[in-house]
Amino acid sequence: MARHQEITLAPGMPIYFCDPHSPWQRGTNENTNGLLRQYFPKGTDLSFHGPGILENVAAELNSRPRKRHGYRTPAEVLDGILSGPENQTGVALTA
Repeated sequence: MARHQEITLAPGMPIYFCDPHSPWQRGTNENTNGLLRQYFPKGTDLSFHGPGILENVAAELNSRPRKRHGYRTPAEVLDGILSGPENQTGVALTA
């Protein structure tokens, strides 16, 4: 990732990189890639799809319940983090 050192310093959060050819280190990423392949087969040129189509796919995936989140959607989890009492102090949480 370009400029990752600057990004790490800004919020004070470390950025971790997975080792090459180690898909087990990127479980969520690999799962998301699989979900995206249901809409766009490997090798699809996304420039042929307008922003509306890509936004619709993103909305569908973000409204899909995930086992990891107790069968809540990513949007529900984010809403809970942003509206939770812990966030009232201005401290960001990690899920």
